[in-house]
Amino acid sequence: PHPEAGRGHAVSHGFELEGAVKAPEIPAEGILGGINRLLQGLNTAIMFLSSIALLAASLILCSSVFLRYFLKIPTDWQDEASVFLLVGATFLCGAYVQSQRGHIGIEALAAILPDGVNRARLIFCDFASTLFCTFFSWKSWTLFHEALVDGQTTSSSWAPPLWIPYGMMSAGMTLLSLQLLLQLLAAFAAKEPRP
Repeated sequence: PHPEAGRGHAVSHGFELEGAVKAPEIPAEGILGGINRLLQGLNTAIMFLSSIALLAASLILCSSVFLRYFLKIPTDWQDEASVFLLVGATFLCGAYVQSQRGHIGIEALAAILPDGVNRARLIFCDFASTLFCTFFSWKSWTLFHEALVDGQTTSSSWAPPLWIPYGMMSAGMTLLSLQLLLQLLAAFAAKEPRP
């Protein structure tokens, strides 16, 4: 760790970030450590696949533009295919971003609050986020189930099934909920307050 990374500070790529919040230290051993290793492996694989999905989406959109405007060939599947890929990449990467505390957060109070109050604030925010993401996951799984059972498709002529994006959204939000819960449990298990 960087020698100046303390309360109200975090270091990213050699730059000190005032008021930034570091991810809680998750114990390497025990149940939390095992779950963390499993999530890290899964998140790494998802990040690799999501990178391929983003590249594929950009290639699909570029080919669509070329086919429509230069060759005058109509396309009806490229937009939805790229949206499906982007939805998957966005939702499935949420857990990885959370593991790095990479989501946007307003930390104006972090540097001025006492350690104990700041720790309670962070735990409350993680708890509220966990509740919201768990609810979002549950609703996403109900949408996935309805789309699968009812055979719902998009309204385009290509008409791909809607269970595909709903499934990726549901899986991504479930992973994000698990990551938040893991960090919340790690915060409660911490021997000393988080910076």
